[in-house]
This record gives sequence, C-alpha cells and structure tokens, in this order.
Amino acid sequence: MKAIWLEQSDGETRADLREISEEELGEGDTTVDVTWSSLNYKDALAITGKSPVVRSFPMIPGIDFTGEVSSSSDHGWAAGDRVVLTGWGYGETSRGGLAQRARVRGDKLVRLPASMEPRTAMAIGTAGFTAMLCVLALERNGVAPGDGSVLVTGAGGGVGGFAVALLARRGYTVAAMTGRGDESDRLIRLGANEIVERSEYAAPGKPLLKERWAGVVDSVGSHTLANACAATRYGGTVAACGLAGGMDFPASVAPFILRGVTLAGIDSVSYPMAGRDAVWQRLAEDLSPEAVNDLAGTVQLDDVIPRAYELLAGTVSGRLVVAVQ
Repeated sequence: MKAIWLEQSDGETRADLREISEEELGEGDTTVDVTWSSLNYKDALAITGKSPVVRSFPMIPGIDFTGEVSSSSDHGWAAGDRVVLTGWGYGETSRGGLAQRARVRGDKLVRLPASMEPRTAMAIGTAGFTAMLCVLALERNGVAPGDGSVLVTGAGGGVGGFAVALLARRGYTVAAMTGRGDESDRLIRLGANEIVERSEYAAPGKPLLKERWAGVVDSVGSHTLANACAATRYGGTVAACGLAGGMDFPASVAPFILRGVTLAGIDSVSYPMAGRDAVWQRLAEDLSPEAVNDLAGTVQLDDVIPRAYELLAGTVSGRLVVAVQ
C-alpha cells in the first residue's frame, strides 16, 4: 500500500511517497481502508519539517481521514462501517491518514453521519470540525444572530471559510477578514456580508478599539487576535483556534475587565469523544453540499508533498482533499 513516509536525519525531515507493509502501519486495534484524507496546515508543517509537529519518526502524516473498517477487535466496530477520524495526535505521535490504510484505536473513531458522503467528510475534516467548535462556543456564550456582526479572521483558509459558511447558515451577519483580494467573491458566495482587509489588524493596536464585533472566530493569533479582542463589543466572545500569524498574544486585559469579553480557547485535537458525534451531526445539518464543494479541491496522494510547500507559502485557498486510493 502507498503512504507518505517521513524520516528524520541530522534534524532534517525527508518526505517520500513509498510502498509500506502492514507492520509499518503502527499500533491499534482497528484497521481502516482509507478512502479520503486531507492536507492541513499541520500536515504541511510535518511534511516540510518547518515546525517540529512530529514527535516520533518514522511517521505517516495526516491528522484526519475517512474510510471503511476492514477489521477490528473493538466490539464497537465491524467490517464495512464508515468512519471518520480527526485529531488525537495521529500524524504527530501516531501514524496517520495520508496512506491507503490506517491502524488506529477504535475508541478514537466516529461513525460517519448517514447523510454524509466520505469525500464531504474530508472536505470538512479537522478544519470544519474546528470551525464548528468555534460556532458552538459563540452560541454557548450567548452570541446570537441578531447581536451584530461576527468577525472571522483568516477567512481565506480552511477553518475561516467553514466558519463563514456555518455562521451564515445560522443567520449571523459575517465579516470575513482576508489579505487575498481574489478571495472576496468566494467568501461572499459562502455567506459573508462584508470583506475586511487583513492589514487593519496586522500591526500593534490600542488596548481598546471602537466596539465593533458581537463575536469573533480567530485562526490567526498574534496582533490580529489582540486587535479583534480590543474591538469586541461588551459581553462578546472571541473563539481562538489557530496561530497562522504567530503564537504570541500582545494584548492587554482591558477588553476582558472593562467590557466583559470572553476569550474562548478551542482545541479540536483532544475534544472529548462523548461530544464528537453531535458535532459531526451539526456539520451534516448546517453545511450545504454547495458550500463544501466551494471550499475544497481534490489532489492525489502523489501530489501531496509539493502541495504542502504551496500551502505554507499561502498560495492555496480553502481545503485540499486527498484521494488516497
């Protein structure tokens, strides 16, 4: 079977597409014939070696995948069951989904919603799952569609695009922030009501800015996140889920103690299994096939390594679904 295979020597990561054996799949009680995976930002970092996201070598990258169970000693699964996996360190500490077969722990798998096609599940993948967690955090903290505009930063990326589509579907007024002028039409199709230029929040700002946003979904971090917090209205919520612009947070406590702003951290990697089925069901209900198709292009397993470099260079829009078989 084919797989993207990562090895490291003298601190340098080497990525190859190669044939592997069953023994090289790693440990687990469930084997899945992978039909679709995807190329995420974290996968690109692993493949290029630009960041030490891989904790153990050799490694098969791929933080998410979907497919059919071929065999399992976990009583919850039988051959032929359609499953999806995101997170839990696969592609980082355990061998992941950019291969034609994966061996995983059965208790980390989620049953694919009956109404969802496997390619759609990977078009959504970790990015859409993360975006849904952000929307749920806004809802949980009382940010309602009639409260005002919700800002989505990094809207040209996978998480941002799904956040725009999910919020629009729920009736929110959405402001999409991007630095790519050619993304505007696509974001409007997804449901954005306003396009905000990325440069507005890219530099250091004041501790408090004019109250503008009822809520924020941020996948950028750094100055963008700090400025978004500073411009959030009284009682608003900011869901922070990414660091595309940096891991630092050069902000003050002013928005939190003077305006009662909530900063909600979003982690999709270790999100409890007990809640995952419900999140996937919401994704199946809230995302139209048209929105999903507009957010994802398809590449072959052979194309993954060069496309990883393009993803880090910022020349890829939306999601890249990988046809594994």
